[in-house]
Amino acid sequence: MKSFDFERACEMLLIANRQAGAAIMRHYHSDAGFERKSDDSPVTLADRDSEAILLAVLREIDPDIPIVSEESAEALDRDRGDQFFLVDPLDGTKEFIKRRTDFTVNVALIEEGVPVFGMVFAPARKEVAFTIAEHRAVAAHLDPGMEPEEQTLDAHPISVRDVPADGISAIVSASHFDEETEAFLADLPIAERSSVGSSLKFIQLAEGKADLYPRFGSTMEWDTAAADAVLRAAGGSVVTIDGIPLRYGKWDTGLKNPAFIAWGRKPV
Repeated sequence: MKSFDFERACEMLLIANRQAGAAIMRHYHSDAGFERKSDDSPVTLADRDSEAILLAVLREIDPDIPIVSEESAEALDRDRGDQFFLVDPLDGTKEFIKRRTDFTVNVALIEEGVPVFGMVFAPARKEVAFTIAEHRAVAAHLDPGMEPEEQTLDAHPISVRDVPADGISAIVSASHFDEETEAFLADLPIAERSSVGSSLKFIQLAEGKADLYPRFGSTMEWDTAAADAVLRAAGGSVVTIDGIPLRYGKWDTGLKNPAFIAWGRKPV
């Protein structure tokens, strides 16, 4: 398995994310029509424009690393090996269609089942978080409406926090809350809860703004991988309900995730 150049990937993907974000925001401010895929989930022109930009850059970064993208998921008929890019060109399509701001562009690198690199960009919020190196996560302001030479990327380190003495701050899905999640939270000292869409739930944990994100409903690997990488690099964890770290490259399940619990700094 070849080594991954974090610095080069970050430099190229920040430009690509700005371009993808600009394409997404053009559709956001116009008629964001959508179609239904075979699984009844929505897909927009913004998804497809973003994907085209990201895939071209990923092939330039390393043409030998296979790419798996949500919008080309029908190609999941074979194992892509132990190292592959995992892309969701527009995570939170429902939020995008509703003209909310909590949708993201997700790019991850998986190595031997582990998300080692991730970049999560929320173009409507002008926020990006990414793994600048192994075990190092940062966040920055990134405006898709500005050219790279017009803005200075002032990235700052991010890390999870200790759970406050007054209890756990839980974050839940804005569109997929269920009875299992409610039952799970009922057994914990929850001080407050909030909801947000897309992979931003992981990023709020990584930035120390919340402590816990349980997910019992269905997700796919491209929904979680990039933000999972950022959270792990910031000191957090994502585990199954059995306490095992969430793995990627589950080809036998069609890249479906099991239920999982994402923690900032898990209380002892």
